[in-house]
Amino acid sequence: MADFDGFAAHVADSEATRFITALDRKDAWRVFGCATGMWLLQGAGWWAVEARDTGEVVGNVGAFFREGWPELELGWNTYRAFWGRGLATEAAGEAIRYAREVRKEKRVTALIDAKNAASLRVAASLGLTHEADTELWGKPVGRHVRCVAG
Repeated sequence: MADFDGFAAHVADSEATRFITALDRKDAWRVFGCATGMWLLQGAGWWAVEARDTGEVVGNVGAFFREGWPELELGWNTYRAFWGRGLATEAAGEAIRYAREVRKEKRVTALIDAKNAASLRVAASLGLTHEADTELWGKPVGRHVRCVAG
């Protein structure tokens, strides 16, 4: 619960959410609870990302399953005050390690808007490559993949 206020502020920030949909506090609560429930339903989901030195929450990283999709998807975001520090890359790298070592997944995917240069840089630095164009909630996105098996 201590992480919710920061999460709600982040998802309400129109600049931070320009490639996804900004959410009011009520919808932020729904998403926050849903992300927590993913762990119970699928044994995968989202983590809060904390700064090593202060323990302050600086963003979120996910290794989760979309309903009806068989592959583990990665997601990442950093709260705006922490942009440009490499934290998303570091956290998403740990999500890949989790996918490989704990989940024993063969590959991971990430859905990224073609205009989201920052997330495309994170994906490239993690070794994800563009596989195809697709849609997410009616918006065009690229599907980026990386084999992580053994």
